[in-house]
Amino acid sequence: MADEKTKLLIIDDDPKVSWILREGLKSEYDIMTASDGIEGIQIASKEKPPLILLDIKMPGMNGLEVLKKLKKAGLPSDVIMLSGQGETETVVEAVQLGAFYFINKPFDVREVDLQLQKALERRGLIMKIDVMEQALVAKTAWDGFIGDSGRMIEIKNLIEQVADSELSVLIRGESGTGKEIVARMLHQLSSRRSHPFIKVNCAAIPRELLEAELFGYEKGAFTGAHKNKPGRFETANKGTIFLDEIGDMSFELQAKLLQVLEQQEFVRVGGIVSIKVDVRIICATNRDLEQAIYDRQFRDDLFYRLNEITVSLPSLRDRLEDVPLLVDHFLRKYGEVYHREHAHVSAACMAAMSEYNWPGNVRQLENLIKQLVVRQDEAVVFESIRNSPDAPTAERPARLARAGQGYTAPPSSAQSAVAVGDDKNFSLKDRLSRTIESEEKKLIAEVLRKTNWNRRKAAQILEISYRSLLYKIKEYRLNEVE
Repeated sequence: MADEKTKLLIIDDDPKVSWILREGLKSEYDIMTASDGIEGIQIASKEKPPLILLDIKMPGMNGLEVLKKLKKAGLPSDVIMLSGQGETETVVEAVQLGAFYFINKPFDVREVDLQLQKALERRGLIMKIDVMEQALVAKTAWDGFIGDSGRMIEIKNLIEQVADSELSVLIRGESGTGKEIVARMLHQLSSRRSHPFIKVNCAAIPRELLEAELFGYEKGAFTGAHKNKPGRFETANKGTIFLDEIGDMSFELQAKLLQVLEQQEFVRVGGIVSIKVDVRIICATNRDLEQAIYDRQFRDDLFYRLNEITVSLPSLRDRLEDVPLLVDHFLRKYGEVYHREHAHVSAACMAAMSEYNWPGNVRQLENLIKQLVVRQDEAVVFESIRNSPDAPTAERPARLARAGQGYTAPPSSAQSAVAVGDDKNFSLKDRLSRTIESEEKKLIAEVLRKTNWNRRKAAQILEISYRSLLYKIKEYRLNEVE
């Protein structure tokens, strides 16, 4: 199948010029012609050709006026101007208006073709840059999304599927599970990413002020309204508005929000004129909205309108396998912030955190790691866990019961091997445990060497999870030079 020809629109009132260009370029381009500016704009709006040859001097609407209207309409065309005048001021104005190039009449068709090819090459380069920027944006957007548990992978896949849609998204989960991170990812991975992302915490703003904050107000609408003020919805136009703690919005204000969702318009407080906006709405809550509907505290029609897509975030206690990854992420993050690049935790400290319930979820873990990095003392972790109402119960491993009571990290495997050889009083159970650890370290190191330190491949060969392998590499202090 032959390659499809690039569309080229010629706008010129001289039929001889149009004929010369058509005959000289028809083998390379799919050519359309217009004899005046109005016809040219109509064809350009319908066909959206990537290339336009536009005459400057035409009766009625001249070429510069046509160029202004084409650019104002946002048409994705590169425009090359044609003129028999060659005046410097005209050239400068055309370039300022966004023309790609300027060719004087009489011209050589080969010169015109050369400039058209250059315009196409530039378009291709711009497209490649856009693709690279989108890939970088996508990578950056995922930086805060930490977790390789099955549930988190499902959520990641869902975000990728719906991010660039116009569907309303309701993010549900306990406080501290990362609802705002998901909202920002949905925005960054969408075509709205170059426009504002506006966050509003509905629980942090007094109910009587929330309407004015969201929709703005007119001068004199209430005491203190000395001038017109746009609301958050106007600020978020073309972008995304994130309504956090939507469950705390008053029942009366919910009706106005529903109108915005359905009609994309609203009236400022004290105003009479409807304001149109183009905004995607993302909401979040830790409340049971179904119960709130039953209690007549939340509108069912608004719930169904917001609930086009639901992202339910698990609590940290339901994905404890992600704790080591989160700890490593926060160690790096706050190590850089507080210039503690070598911050780390012992195996015992990691084990304690991996078996704690985390009632404050990821936010609690992050705050604890921040303290650890600043103070460079693991005691803050053991003490926090031990003093928490959610501290591990007696049936948990003994190392947690000893947390914060002078308990230190176990010796390295190398130290253990020496101790086993030197001390004849170790029990058989202790000696067997240390021998197993020593052999396990040797086996992991050997597989890592054979796989060229491909950790995922090594984890498959060892038949353990990738997370477990990372944990053991750190526990046994393995590195690629061994």
